[in-house]
Amino acid sequence: MRESTDMGENAMPSYHPESEKKEVVDARRAFRKQLNQQARQAVSDSIHQHIKQIVHRPDYTNDQIREYEQLRREMKQIVYEIARKTAPLLKHEESIINAKRKYYGTKFQAETVVFQDFKYFARKKPPTEAPSLVVALRVDESASMAAFGRLESAKRAALAVYEFCLLLDIPLLIYGDTADVSKLEQMSIYSYTDFEQSSPEDAYRLMNIQARSNNRDGMALRVLSERLVACPQQTKLVISISDGQPKAMPDYTGNKATADMQNTITYYERKGITFLAAAIGQDKEIIQHIYGAERFLDMTDLQRFPTQLVRMIARYIR
Repeated sequence: MRESTDMGENAMPSYHPESEKKEVVDARRAFRKQLNQQARQAVSDSIHQHIKQIVHRPDYTNDQIREYEQLRREMKQIVYEIARKTAPLLKHEESIINAKRKYYGTKFQAETVVFQDFKYFARKKPPTEAPSLVVALRVDESASMAAFGRLESAKRAALAVYEFCLLLDIPLLIYGDTADVSKLEQMSIYSYTDFEQSSPEDAYRLMNIQARSNNRDGMALRVLSERLVACPQQTKLVISISDGQPKAMPDYTGNKATADMQNTITYYERKGITFLAAAIGQDKEIIQHIYGAERFLDMTDLQRFPTQLVRMIARYIR
């Protein structure tokens, strides 16, 4: 997190994006443009090619910083315990070596500011090689996710996955998506974390996960899968968190949507992608039918869902 001399409520630093240097703002804008170009290219030869889409990189507020810190305190111990068991050589936090000169991390290194290259952070570095695994987590942000605590559980799961992957140096994408916000924005994609431009701010962006409108699942899977295809890691894992079947205007539902999703899964599995569907709603049978029993995760217990998901990812570490 960037340091600020402005203190807000409860002595928390106030975040002022307008005070950022022009080159930082320009770099953010250029990266968002890149993400939009990649997303359009990913669906250029599919039934979604004419769908108007926008990839967003959400900002965050001081309240969201506080929300993240509270959730992290609640989940830190169990996430760390899973990471410790996953990587047997991972020592207690106090003894793990700090990897310095990072663009992001858990500890601010004031002495590095003199370098003026934005590598002001240190991270806890496990004394093991990085796992040959890359993960993309997709969060369905359809309106129905607001029911029965599903959204809060999905947000906690996303945070748990983020913290786990950060501990073990696993490259990570966490994207949310919704459909039909407007006629000019038929598909909205929210880039919360991205391994191409990792930042400590990513954790706070996760607090923007919310229930919005419809869901065009096959398009979301294509955008994420295409990003992973070029990655060098041996295992490429795409996980979709959803509570229901796909439904978007004008006719993306039923057999058409199912066929699109199944074709997408088959196509990208041939390219080395592994898919998992974490079902947290009433349409579990439909989700299982779409993805297949071998890719289906029944996450009925929303209290245990974040932990279950992290444990599932841990099984793919080689």
